[in-house]
Amino acid sequence: MIWALAGAVFIGLSLGLLGSGGSVLTVPVLIYLVGQDEKIAIAGSLGIVGAISLAAGIPYARSGLVDFRNVLMFGLPGMVGAYFGAYLSSFVAGEVQILFFALLMLVAALLMIRPHRRPATPATRLRSPLKIAAEGLIVGVVTGFVGVGGGFLIVPALVLLGGLSMHRAIGTSLFIIAMKSFAGFYKYVDVLDELGLSLDWRILGIFAAVGTVGSFVGKILASYLPQEQLRRGFAAFLVLIGAFVVYQNVPELL
Repeated sequence: MIWALAGAVFIGLSLGLLGSGGSVLTVPVLIYLVGQDEKIAIAGSLGIVGAISLAAGIPYARSGLVDFRNVLMFGLPGMVGAYFGAYLSSFVAGEVQILFFALLMLVAALLMIRPHRRPATPATRLRSPLKIAAEGLIVGVVTGFVGVGGGFLIVPALVLLGGLSMHRAIGTSLFIIAMKSFAGFYKYVDVLDELGLSLDWRILGIFAAVGTVGSFVGKILASYLPQEQLRRGFAAFLVLIGAFVVYQNVPELL
């Protein structure tokens, strides 16, 4: 349990520092350190990540680093997508979801390694509501299906399509992650009930509380630590975890 709590702290730190990445670790921590069933872990991840992201976003909002216009443009379609992704999960085996999740971790690592530079084009020409909404919908489906917040996709989209600075994109992404995660979690409660499974609310509460503290620390450290180097180091860590998850699950599907 100590290692599981350490994982919860690390999840919060990542969300507070980078606005992404931490949610990708929640599912493996719940499965391999807590010992939960795949579908219960995915559902629990949505609740935990939603709570941590909402709490982590508050300091950013108080600092004026949240663009609520982009929150609505990205977040509302994302909620629809997350609900639908959770619905789709009821037709797929947990092992298949986790394998897809592991491949997504590798994609996340690749995207985090790449620098997110704000283009030279004026921001007024970059704001494309249709493109932002479309990506929000797609990322939402992924969120609901495998239990990740999708910050590693949201942050670069907000920088490239929304014309936001990196710090503003991070703060904005946290509220978007919270919206999508709660929508997916809401539907997943029904999915688990149909499968005869139930959530461990005690674990959810402990992880959300510990991760929230970690996110506040991460927000403070974000002003002092080089984000690109942190992002690349975390990406390398994701590659290792993703490879481990693939190794654990591929034999079960053969």
